[in-house]
Amino acid sequence: MGNCVCMGAVTQCSFGVAPSSLMVLPANMCMTVNMPAANIMDNKPMMNVMPFGMCQSLANPMVAAATAAALGVLTPMPCIPMTTAPWIVGAPTVLLANMPILNDSSQLMCNWGGVIKVNFAGQVTVQVP
Repeated sequence: MGNCVCMGAVTQCSFGVAPSSLMVLPANMCMTVNMPAANIMDNKPMMNVMPFGMCQSLANPMVAAATAAALGVLTPMPCIPMTTAPWIVGAPTVLLANMPILNDSSQLMCNWGGVIKVNFAGQVTVQVP
């Protein structure tokens, strides 16, 4: 069983250079360890998913342009997450606001090719199947 993800969870993108914190608004009206719990729809860039420092993905147009200007030398640019799909899987047996609750084995895909994973769920006492 995985841990339920809540506000303050530590996330990491495969193309980002720094970890980030997941922001969960109390809109779902469910708390875990005095923090708002997340579901798979907490995927909004710059609202739920914060930047990961610098982006190194050539699929990101800003990185591609900077790399081309540097004559092919990879030039990371500031991360601006582009997450349009919900988190993958979650815990389908536990619903939060009619959507599966987010557990720490879930992944989120960025349109620039990165895979965002949960490094720390934000709490260690509430588990979901």
